[in-house]
Amino acid sequence: MKNNFLQNIAITGNDPGCATLTKSCIYGIQYGDQSFSVGYFSRERLTLTSTDVIDGFLFGCGQNNQGLFGGSAGLLGLGRHPISFVQQTSQKYHKTFSYCLPSTSSGVGHLTFGATSNSYVKYTPFSTVSQSNSFYGLDISGISVGGTKLPISSSIFSSGGAIIDSGTVITRLPPTAYASLRDSFKKGMTKYPTASGVSILDTCYDLSGTNTVSIPKISFFLGSGVTVEIAAQGILYVVSLKQVCLAFAPNGDDSDITIFGNVQQRTLEVVYDVGSGKIGFASNGCK
Repeated sequence: MKNNFLQNIAITGNDPGCATLTKSCIYGIQYGDQSFSVGYFSRERLTLTSTDVIDGFLFGCGQNNQGLFGGSAGLLGLGRHPISFVQQTSQKYHKTFSYCLPSTSSGVGHLTFGATSNSYVKYTPFSTVSQSNSFYGLDISGISVGGTKLPISSSIFSSGGAIIDSGTVITRLPPTAYASLRDSFKKGMTKYPTASGVSILDTCYDLSGTNTVSIPKISFFLGSGVTVEIAAQGILYVVSLKQVCLAFAPNGDDSDITIFGNVQQRTLEVVYDVGSGKIGFASNGCK
């Protein structure tokens, strides 16, 4: 999972190719921010615990890694692709995993493979995403700010489709939806001094002289009547106390794909039941 809030991350890799004479296999994969990795495509026994052992596990051993990887030791593929970790371990974990991203880098979260025991999870079906069969689609029907549903047609989200992506930091919305969210959010933040924007974030505040901050709640409405309330840590992105910004940004066009990013997922229990074609959400998942 890459973590640079200035970019959208989308895999555009090719299938590995194998040389006939040497029997060596080379892979090449590129991301939406133009980062790439090229190396050897390998097969090995993967040992996760003393009892969780996966024979013949396929993985890439990167030899040329360039771009915004930020010193990461590696990337764990959790998408729908046949060689993702989820698919390769399907007999063991039944294509089910969950995680909770903590509110801060020093907090404790989790990544769990197999069924969840959280009974508070509410599920919504994955939607179909035309751009790639590796992504997990979301059916977003609306957004509310401060308890009031915004006057946004659900067709705004369906025109470009929507996905959930742990590798994209800031949620990217159709410009029409973003403008409505931003304007409504500003009305609930008039008592706080504004600050200059940073990069793709254009709605920022100076909270350095404030002891207690009250911000409008933001919720997303999904298919099957599921409502996901965004935690406070997922509404504001703190650059510094003098520059605290609304953690959403617009796409270039309403037809571009909506991306539900990892800042908005903070503290949520997010459960992917790929075999059953559904995704679930619950509050306070990092406990």
